[in-house]
Amino acid sequence: MLEYKPIQFPADEFPHQNIIEWWYFNGQLFDANGLHYDFMDCLFKANPKKVKIPMLRLPLNVVYFSHSLLSDVTRQKFYNEISPLVFLSKDSFQKDLFFANYTNPTLSGYFNYEIEKIDEQTWHIKTQNFDLTLKNKRPPLLVGGKGYLAMKENTTYYYSLTDMETTGEIIIDGQRIKVTGKSWMDHQWADAVYSNFTWSWFSLQLKNQMEIVCFRFESKSGNYDLATVIMPDGSQKTFTDLRLEALGEKWESKKTGAVYPLSWKIEIPSLHLKLETKPYVHEQEMIFGLINYWEGGLNVAGELSGQAISGQGFMELVGYPSKKSKLNYYQKMIRHKIKNDLKHFLNKK
Repeated sequence: MLEYKPIQFPADEFPHQNIIEWWYFNGQLFDANGLHYDFMDCLFKANPKKVKIPMLRLPLNVVYFSHSLLSDVTRQKFYNEISPLVFLSKDSFQKDLFFANYTNPTLSGYFNYEIEKIDEQTWHIKTQNFDLTLKNKRPPLLVGGKGYLAMKENTTYYYSLTDMETTGEIIIDGQRIKVTGKSWMDHQWADAVYSNFTWSWFSLQLKNQMEIVCFRFESKSGNYDLATVIMPDGSQKTFTDLRLEALGEKWESKKTGAVYPLSWKIEIPSLHLKLETKPYVHEQEMIFGLINYWEGGLNVAGELSGQAISGQGFMELVGYPSKKSKLNYYQKMIRHKIKNDLKHFLNKK
């Protein structure tokens, strides 16, 4: 179990010597015509000798991999990138502020992905599908009150940036589209392998300036339910009387056969808060070797102390069992990618 030490900024924004760690961003974006998009970007760091990483058997103590997605809500289209291994530049993590420059080279060339802290409150993230600048407007949310959670056999450090004003552009079918919106950032590190568990997680941004991270972590040791909230006045509170209930809306993946509950009721009785969430796009499954999960944006509505309230959010569902072989699909996806890269490479010559 990790021993508790207070989180220090900016030192703890950088990588730690733990089994697994990630830097995660999500958000809702709108173009000049009011068309709606959502995105996610996550860089993972892991010890492959202690964490089972799909399709990767290398004699290394540390590897990095990345997942990202972009959804066109208006057209109900979903684009994602799964990079099972990325290589970092020599100057990554060598600057005074956080800087990670990484790539997944292929026969057709390489693309520089970035997660960079430009100044004390501003971040820049870049993938093949978006190039965004995120301006943080509130102090970090220390999940659980201290940014340290002892979740049964899994102990983790965890903080969030919950209100990030976002500008930049997205790329869809080669077209660059200017967008604005609001984003969220999570940073976690742990000495845990995260196997054989179910994770139903929500980040919620309400229009009254209340932001909430809440989740249910189910493992062999039982359930762990928690909500941590930034109140409109900026104070932070943690609640253990969280109630999560899956409602009737479900989606079954044609690729894995997994069934995901997509609409939820979220209640915190001691806060007099009742919310219901619905997804903007149903088909947002991510497949990483033998791991499948659902990730996507949410519409949020409900009441706080009897007064109507609304907002936006993001949901992640992990551990929902598949009925089909993911390994065959994943191998097919990699073969398809190699074939396209080779075709592109030969056409350039």
